[in-house]
Amino acid sequence: MNPRFAIGLLLGVAIGFGCRALGIPSPAPPALVGALLVVAMTLGYSLADRYLARRHATTLPHCGGPSGRGADGERT
Repeated sequence: MNPRFAIGLLLGVAIGFGCRALGIPSPAPPALVGALLVVAMTLGYSLADRYLARRHATTLPHCGGPSGRGADGERT
């Protein structure tokens, strides 16, 4: 098991337990549909991040950098 996953899971359980024990409102959605929405958004964000990190940069020649000039020397 990934250590980050285990730490995140333990932290989530601790926060939920603390909120319930102290009688303060939980920062999580109260319904199963809301919780599934949060999970779906998190998975979508993670998958998009992995896809975009591996994709070839197609507009790199148009990036100007600090000078504002592209690879062809003209201002972008």
